[in-house]
Amino acid sequence: MEEKMNYLCPICKQPLLLQEKTWSCLSNHRFDCAKEGYVNLLPVQNKGSKDPGDNKEMMFARREFLNKGHYQGLSDRINTLAKTYAKAAKNGLDIGCGEGYYSHRLQECLSTSNEFKLKGLDISKSALKYASKRYKAIDFCVASAFEMPFADNCFDLMLRVYAPSLDEELRRVVKTDGILITASAGEQHHFALKQLIYAEPKPHMSESSQIQGFELLHRENLESLMVLEDESDITHFLNMTPYSWKLTDEQKSQLVQEGLKCELDFKIEVFKAI
Repeated sequence: MEEKMNYLCPICKQPLLLQEKTWSCLSNHRFDCAKEGYVNLLPVQNKGSKDPGDNKEMMFARREFLNKGHYQGLSDRINTLAKTYAKAAKNGLDIGCGEGYYSHRLQECLSTSNEFKLKGLDISKSALKYASKRYKAIDFCVASAFEMPFADNCFDLMLRVYAPSLDEELRRVVKTDGILITASAGEQHHFALKQLIYAEPKPHMSESSQIQGFELLHRENLESLMVLEDESDITHFLNMTPYSWKLTDEQKSQLVQEGLKCELDFKIEVFKAI
């Protein structure tokens, strides 16, 4: 499938073609590329809010935190699994790609031995402004993971880190035998922070996931202890998580002053489309 045929019009579902910096379909629905390079394929009626997705403060905090390498272990493991299960993949998609941290490292990893092209999709325009400006080798689009602007059977590798999605949409856009790698919170993930917030903190669900239309090939937990001592790192970590709203100002201040130790427990799963 040609690169320019990969996007579908979000309004009429016809293929979009790129001419200069505008994507358009035969019904003349037009979508201009932003100056940073991404294209917004989220129709106004599908937004749900004025600026959907993570706000700029959460986006900035996550970007700064990830760029310091605190979750590099997760990225490295995802890339190793991609090379193991989808070494020959040519077309990839990162669903809920955010600022592109995992996307660009996956792109770099797989393109060293193969002609691999990656697309990134996220509902947050502010996240994709940054991603598009920084990672020129990847095509980014603003769109919903629940109604993706791609033709059927486009991708032979998909990545989904923490992003919500629909099983039927995942299966629709992936090729038969295509690989989906997901990462989500494991049982003990961030448990020390939960103990500060809740009287009776509960672990995350530990069961393996079931995704309709996919077979689970592999599941593992990547566990480590994260130790943060730098004040800005701790502030960014708290601001990028929902815990920021649940901790008191006194608790946050104490963590920033004394340092933060908490569990990292990522549940990583590899599926094959059937």
